[in-house]
Amino acid sequence: MHTDGTTAVDRGRYADAVTPWERESWRAAALDWVADRLAAHGLRTDGALEVRLRPWSVLIRVPVAGRAAVWFKANPPASAFEGPLTAALARWVPEQVLRPLAVDATRGWSLLPDGGDLFRAVLAREPVSPREWETLLRQYASMQCALIPHADAIERLGVPTARTPDLPAVFDKLLAGNSALGPDERARLEGLRPRLAEWCAELVSVGVADTLDHADLHDGQLFRPVPGRFTFFDWGDAAVSHPFCSLRVPAERARARYGSQVLPRLLDAYLEPWTGNGRTAAELRRAAALAWRLSALGRADSWGRMFPDASGSEPTAAESAQSLLELLAEPPFRTG
Repeated sequence: MHTDGTTAVDRGRYADAVTPWERESWRAAALDWVADRLAAHGLRTDGALEVRLRPWSVLIRVPVAGRAAVWFKANPPASAFEGPLTAALARWVPEQVLRPLAVDATRGWSLLPDGGDLFRAVLAREPVSPREWETLLRQYASMQCALIPHADAIERLGVPTARTPDLPAVFDKLLAGNSALGPDERARLEGLRPRLAEWCAELVSVGVADTLDHADLHDGQLFRPVPGRFTFFDWGDAAVSHPFCSLRVPAERARARYGSQVLPRLLDAYLEPWTGNGRTAAELRRAAALAWRLSALGRADSWGRMFPDASGSEPTAAESAQSLLELLAEPPFRTG
């Protein structure tokens, strides 16, 4: 991290990433917008900014006089839907998400309140039972169920569509466009194509409707303001796809922390809201295993949502390739 005047700038491991923050005119316009939007709420800035630059976002922590800080986020054009999506979710599932203070859909800007403790921060400072992860997954799945009637509206906001029947075509596009795969890796993935089409057809047959998939639901994308309650945010990787594709990332994080023995209970917790309508537990577990693999497509595709000067860079292609190769790995849980 380095400082630029009174502004701390964190580039993480992306020291060479080019973002709009480098342009003085953009910085001035963005900060003027933040000040104007705060003033509309009777608020004003008070203190030094903290800027986090990544190839996929500009995030600024803005101290505010007399209350918790707020957060400005700028998305690249390919994920400019995040602000409008966040605002729509605040109408549809208000208890589950942040309500933005302001959104500029054209410029991909949003201004968000502080959501309390990140789940990652809670995990770092105190013992947390695996049951808390079960609660997280049950709450998230219930939210996905509630959003099924809004799937078409979500797509109209510009959220990418990766409907389950269309995933083979998504795979074809990603495979053809990736420059980082070696010949052997590409051949293995090409050989997987017929099975992938069968997985998608089987997944459709289970009858769980496509809805919002966060696609990167890890412990840094969740607030836990109080035990047993979570707030979901950071929708820049989202798509309308099979809901079960969301399971893999949080389950893998929990498995890394507690061991594989937690997976059966996590799986049951996530699937609980999806029971009924004639679906058996075995069918749902099988569907979860299929979606576990297919979720790699959403993550591979999201690496294309970078600021224009950064998209297509070799590290981005390599990250996308790594996600595609996850299609080859068996899920770490039994479905029988």
